[in-house]
Amino acid sequence: MSSPEQASLERARELLAEFPVVDGHNDLPWALRSQVRYDLDARDIATDQRAHLHTDLPRLREGGVGAQYWSVYVRSDLPGALTATLEQIDCVRQLIARHPADLRGALTAADMEAARAEGRIASLMGAEGGHSIDNSLAALRGLYALGVRYMTLTHNDNIAWADSATDVPAVGGLSEFGREVVREMNREGMLVDLSHVAATTMRDALDTTAAPVIFSHSSARAVCDHPRNIPDDVLERLPGNGGVAMVTFVPKFVLQAAVDWTAAADGNMRANGFHHLDTTPEAMKVHRAFEETHPRPVATVSTVADHLDHMREVAGVDHIGIGGDYDGTAFTPEGLNDVSGYPNLLAELLDRGWSSTDLAKLTWQNAVRVLGAAEDVARDLQAKRGPSNATLGQLDC
Repeated sequence: MSSPEQASLERARELLAEFPVVDGHNDLPWALRSQVRYDLDARDIATDQRAHLHTDLPRLREGGVGAQYWSVYVRSDLPGALTATLEQIDCVRQLIARHPADLRGALTAADMEAARAEGRIASLMGAEGGHSIDNSLAALRGLYALGVRYMTLTHNDNIAWADSATDVPAVGGLSEFGREVVREMNREGMLVDLSHVAATTMRDALDTTAAPVIFSHSSARAVCDHPRNIPDDVLERLPGNGGVAMVTFVPKFVLQAAVDWTAAADGNMRANGFHHLDTTPEAMKVHRAFEETHPRPVATVSTVADHLDHMREVAGVDHIGIGGDYDGTAFTPEGLNDVSGYPNLLAELLDRGWSSTDLAKLTWQNAVRVLGAAEDVARDLQAKRGPSNATLGQLDC
């Protein structure tokens, strides 16, 4: 006889077999770049890579993943960011070509459905940070032509035309060129991703866009007060916009105790003369000494479910999704250790009274719908106007 916990997990797996997870954000390409410089033999994701990565094909299958937005992220301080973004795109294309039985390249909502029908994992791409277009609308269109289907307007740092959530406000949200970027994304059919951006940027983008937006990996600020999360007034606007907020699993974004611990750990690093992101042996010695006396708080599946409960209450079940940020974070919640963990989250939500209909929307239907809606808006806009050739200098002086 199975326990209630086992029964919920079995039901979660059955649901995922029909409506698998569309995950909004996975940093595997950057991990492959930083660990092995794209040597896909050295990190063969057809085999178990848990010693090095959160992601491989066996665990994606175990986790019930049916579509993945692979992040083609590059650091905002990296010289030649546009070139590096092209290398990231090439990495994803190599992965798809290398594993045709498991991965199918996807550009449209229809492609996603076709992949699901074939039992393959739809593979899409998202650029993480507007620095990747080098202030060029032509470069934006080039990324779309290469398969990029969303762009996060900023990463951790401000750019010339948009404020980041984790930098000192400079633009005040979106500049006029930033608004033109949003309009051109709408015209192309590229989803506007508002993870990482300041709340002022979120609101300006919602005021500007003609298409639904996404948050590819963000949680609820009312549950955990971190600037990377979404304020309730923005969540409340998603039904009118049609967009989707995809909960992330990063402990320091979902657990308030982890936010407070991180602030204290960063302060300790600075007090000892190190940048808080310094990973040199001397800096890590200071960090480990702090962690020995101040144990790191641990997030759980329940922590993430608390965010989803709140996001469903504020935005509605038609406007939420999942974006784990695997291989883009050093730490993960217990039970969501890697990409095999999604059934544990669904089992928790089933135990909280979420219906099969609710979960189908969360995992698959909302994310597919929002991409299809962006395609519809693009067809309409392309019938009305041509591409914009505006420049940052013209619009922002």
